[in-house]
Amino acid sequence: MTDGGSWEYNDRIEALRDYEFPMLKDNVYLDHAGTTLYAKSLMDKFATDMTTNLFGNPHSASASSQASMSRIEDIRVRVLQFFNADPSEFDLVFVANATAGIKLVADAFRGSPGGFDFLYHQACHTSLVGVRQEAENSLCLDDDAVRNCLESGGKNPLQDLERRAKSTLFAYPAQSNMNGQRFPLSWSERMRKCGAASGDRFFTLLDAAAFAATSPLDLGNSENAPDFTVLSFYKLFGFPDLGGLIVRRQAAPVFQHRRYFGGGTVDMVACVKEHWHATKTQSLHESLEDGTLPIHNIIALDSALDVHQKLYGSMKDVSSHTAFLSRRLYDGFVALQHGNGEAVCAMYSTFSEQTDDDIGNGPVLAFNLRSHLGAWVSLAEFEKLAVLKQFHIRTGGLCNPGGIASALGLEPWEIRRNFSAGFRCGNDNDVMSGKPTGVIRVSMGAMSTASDVDKFIDFIYEFYCTRITESEPSLWGELLVQQDPSDLYVETIMVYPIKSCGGYRIPIGSPWEVRPEGLTWDREWCLVHRGTGRALSQKQYPRMALIRPVIDFSTGHLRISYRGPPLRDTPGQVLVPLSANPDLFRPSTSGHGMTSRVCGEEISAQVYRSDEVSNFFSRILGVPCALARFPPGGLGKGMRHAKAHLQNHQKVSSSGRNTTRCHLPSAATPPDSDSESEQRRILLSNESPILAINLSSLEALNRKIAQRGGKAVSAEVFRANIVIRSSTPKGDSFAYSEDHWSRLRIGKQSFKMLGACRRCHMVCIDQETANKSEEPFITLTKTRRFDGKVLFGTHMCHVPVPGVETKEAQFPTIAVGDEVVVDPV
Repeated sequence: MTDGGSWEYNDRIEALRDYEFPMLKDNVYLDHAGTTLYAKSLMDKFATDMTTNLFGNPHSASASSQASMSRIEDIRVRVLQFFNADPSEFDLVFVANATAGIKLVADAFRGSPGGFDFLYHQACHTSLVGVRQEAENSLCLDDDAVRNCLESGGKNPLQDLERRAKSTLFAYPAQSNMNGQRFPLSWSERMRKCGAASGDRFFTLLDAAAFAATSPLDLGNSENAPDFTVLSFYKLFGFPDLGGLIVRRQAAPVFQHRRYFGGGTVDMVACVKEHWHATKTQSLHESLEDGTLPIHNIIALDSALDVHQKLYGSMKDVSSHTAFLSRRLYDGFVALQHGNGEAVCAMYSTFSEQTDDDIGNGPVLAFNLRSHLGAWVSLAEFEKLAVLKQFHIRTGGLCNPGGIASALGLEPWEIRRNFSAGFRCGNDNDVMSGKPTGVIRVSMGAMSTASDVDKFIDFIYEFYCTRITESEPSLWGELLVQQDPSDLYVETIMVYPIKSCGGYRIPIGSPWEVRPEGLTWDREWCLVHRGTGRALSQKQYPRMALIRPVIDFSTGHLRISYRGPPLRDTPGQVLVPLSANPDLFRPSTSGHGMTSRVCGEEISAQVYRSDEVSNFFSRILGVPCALARFPPGGLGKGMRHAKAHLQNHQKVSSSGRNTTRCHLPSAATPPDSDSESEQRRILLSNESPILAINLSSLEALNRKIAQRGGKAVSAEVFRANIVIRSSTPKGDSFAYSEDHWSRLRIGKQSFKMLGACRRCHMVCIDQETANKSEEPFITLTKTRRFDGKVLFGTHMCHVPVPGVETKEAQFPTIAVGDEVVVDPV
């Protein structure tokens, strides 16, 4: 398709988006080809099908059952025709997803007499790599190794092994799900021919899940087609959640050795006194589709085929359009430079001239971002900002270990070292030993448009491109902090009894106890998911902000109310005793409470047995949850420790004056080496016993937000325990001075500063309405990003005075209005 043709397609999709989905037209969707933006048309058609027909279990002779069977077989043929596959040469087996199709093939080869050897390309998805667990021998091949195998006349890379299997399965992706690299479909035929020439039985397994989503998969010639092709209809159409395995009938005998059978795949079974069964032989799919088919998902596939063709035309049109967009995005990324000439994007996808053995790149771009000083941008921080800007991207290892290792230059020993150092899939360890552990992936689909691409390029330019040269000052300049903190006092003290729920404001004149774990009653409770045990968070359930606890010492209860719209069959409040009576909690088989996870850390929590309490929270949040308690004084998994530490920017300048320099991301900050950090206990707070903010900093932030046309935010969004105010206006001269405080005295109590607080987009949730917006995270990203982390507020802990027998030492308290004295160094 020419550029003109692509623009015509683009304009049609833009118009469709405006007409069909006016509420979504300002959002940008760049991940998972075949997204569900056309869901309304699809669901309308599917709903009509469901409400005008009755579909029964196909394993019956009733009219509704026979209607299902007839419809499913028609759809099976239609899907094969979609891939130009002759039903006489191929069969389609419906499976749960692409991984289930891969496992079905692996199960068949595992049962083969003598087992099988397994060769797989390094760009394989983890689900393909997993087949090696079933093989006698396995080997991971890069491009050169595959070509050597093909050009050597079929020499099997495993043929020198003493113990060889009778069959060899070669697996590879048609398109890498990591960087979009495509691989010749001709490899399937050539590998089989090479195997035959050397006397080996070669079979080929093609993962077409990523490729088929935006490109025509042509299986018109069964002689050069893969023996087994796995697909994901979810990736292709967005709905239904269904996969497919297309089997070349010449390879069907492999499944004769599959050991398991399920209902519907056998004609007869004997159990009593004899173990015998007869497998169905009329068709291959009948012998492989165990149990009742997902009838309605298959019916929905029929609707998906209709709607996809109606909205987007042919897969050739989709392929041309997405190729045009991906080239546009790639060129835009390559053109991005910092003011000193350094590239912003480190690209792992290529768009070179195609050769006979190179079929180019799919509409997938993998990259990382670097600062003007060459430091890697944190994937976790990037994703936080992308989510707020409504870009649907993916970061991390992408379930592609070989592709990631190759792109990032990670040796096996480095991967093992990173694992030993705490790296796990999905955690925040995204830069280790100077190398990223994952990538950013952007995918274009049929619904993507040129404006989507341009918005994403503008987003990268706005937030990650430094428009300075090395000789110029930092992007945001240098702020000299004038230490004049003689008139500071505590304006507000807040505790948050239930983690992620609303706060309780300590009344004026009420001394509040300070404990080693933080302020008393702070984050001692949490809400846990009834199934997973995971602690719930406002990030996923914003209405938690409207759950307001009050500590009522007169009755000895935590009174919990909901400030949102009234809910049917839900009381206005519930009462939870402040006492930790063991009879209130559910018995645990371990004797230590329910295993839960808080901030990725496994803990043991005591779960309340009251159905009234559980139902109160479950109805408010619309998720099955329960109230749990994590009281002070626990041991083992009943105990947590602070993780807060000083950040790189929290230093004293060579002149002895405290300065704050905000800049774009640089190398990751090492953890605090202070041995005390391992001993500071916390309850359910994220990182430290106590969090404080400086109102001068908030006022400076709100002025920046106002300059961008935004609405000022309240102190409550930062969920601090202590809010510090100056009795005289200080302006920007005192803003962010907390970055360089070393110790504080509040009233008669001393506190040590533990480092700045790393922020996520939970600060964008209005604590009065539970509504979510972009601010203040967007402005913080522009003004308070250090080493790739967005920081605001400061962590601290209480420092008891040893060996002093006073009332204040035995029962340390602070109160609203207490004087605050700063030790800045």
